[in-house]
Amino acid sequence: MTKRLAILAIDQGTTSSRAMVFDQLTSVVSNAQSEFAQFYPADGWVEHDPEEIWSTTLEVTQRAFSQAQEVDIVALGITNQRETTVVWDRNTGAAIYPAIVWQDRRTADVCRQLATAGHSAEVQQKTGLLLDPYFSATKVAWILDHVDGARDRAERGELAFGTIDSFLIWRLTGGAVHATDATNASRTSLYNIHSGVWDEGLLAMFRVPASIMPTVKNCDDDFGVTASGLLPIELPIRGVAGDQQAASLGQCCFDAGDIKSTYGTGCFVLLNTGEQAVMSNNQLLTTVAYQLDGVPYYALEGSIFIAGAAVQWLRDGLKIIQHAGDTEAMAMQLASNEGVYLVPAFTGLGVPYWRPDIRGAIFGLTRATGPEHFARATLEAIGYLTHDLLEAMAKDGIAPRSLRVDGGMVANDWLCQFLADVLQVEVIRPVVLETTALGAAYLAGRSTGVYGDRAEFAQRWQRQRQFSPLCDDAQRQQWLVGWRRAIQQLLS
Repeated sequence: MTKRLAILAIDQGTTSSRAMVFDQLTSVVSNAQSEFAQFYPADGWVEHDPEEIWSTTLEVTQRAFSQAQEVDIVALGITNQRETTVVWDRNTGAAIYPAIVWQDRRTADVCRQLATAGHSAEVQQKTGLLLDPYFSATKVAWILDHVDGARDRAERGELAFGTIDSFLIWRLTGGAVHATDATNASRTSLYNIHSGVWDEGLLAMFRVPASIMPTVKNCDDDFGVTASGLLPIELPIRGVAGDQQAASLGQCCFDAGDIKSTYGTGCFVLLNTGEQAVMSNNQLLTTVAYQLDGVPYYALEGSIFIAGAAVQWLRDGLKIIQHAGDTEAMAMQLASNEGVYLVPAFTGLGVPYWRPDIRGAIFGLTRATGPEHFARATLEAIGYLTHDLLEAMAKDGIAPRSLRVDGGMVANDWLCQFLADVLQVEVIRPVVLETTALGAAYLAGRSTGVYGDRAEFAQRWQRQRQFSPLCDDAQRQQWLVGWRRAIQQLLS
């Protein structure tokens, strides 16, 4: 009997590494996940161990492969936490410094200096991004400046830079391929999203040598073959995209006007703008949504740095929950938030504030405040931040009537209903919540003929549930007044 064709997808995220196998009907065949350590060596600093990223990725990939006995896996796709920066030795493959995570704010002063020098407009015009430590360029320069001899070694061609996709491709191919895709390249502040090249002016501005940069490819390109011995068979790597772009593909947001919001470690809303790179007047980012056959498609993006990470804080920091799912029942125990508001600015605020210096705070505490209030305030904060993001989109003339949501957090019915209420839109949850991995699988499957074109793939997308707004406007406005008061106290 002929086995069903399948794709293996690596989803290397901010707090865990995951691998999934999807068959040719996009059904999940196997799923393996492993969390890894987060390091906070100084205020605003966030780091990962590149070797732990590699070891957990390899382990879950091997486990997902071994569990998928009933299918024929024909290709591998990769999606990854974006902007996180690694510099490694081309001879040994070893990183010369820990991975500096996208949440890291250590280069905020550098960004302010560049802005003061008048570079903001050039950076936004070429890259679609703002001058912010979120992006990779200043992280690369920091590593080269703070590791002894690194800058000289980079100039001699001994070092390589990559976001996590590039690092994994290098390791998976045994050092044979140093490449990235257009979506990840567009998050570095070094890539001109209009001309599709590493920009010489930007490289000079951020002091990053061209010799360390990876080759930029289409999202469904040939990224080499896995080295012998890593998996039972050598697999072609045929799809790569940053996690939020991959999630957008997994949600079948292929056309201009399609919009999705992913709730993982952070929250990211992407609105497809087609072949036109639309520049925002309201602090949104312009980014490459995907690139196929040499043609880039663009998106407007809003970024919320902390979403699921706040729930992880409830579990690991405050230790008031055992599992993320506990927050749903806890929030439901309260008839209202009783005036308690959390602003989870643990690594600064993203859209529309862009304040890397702000830190988190909680307001409205009384002697009656308990764990349930913290849980509800955490979930509500995600809704309020999404509201602020969509409000910025509305100022750019975009007002969606519905929002496709995905990511681990949206398994929470209470959160989905709150989103519908505070946003006043239909919130649509798909059958497959891990759309990030599914998007990577789609790219590899498209490249190898498993999934066909975009229209054919879109026919397989299925909604699991739709949440409609239920609260009255007076209640919604009361929530938002309290939220705005909390935000203003932080910003003032």
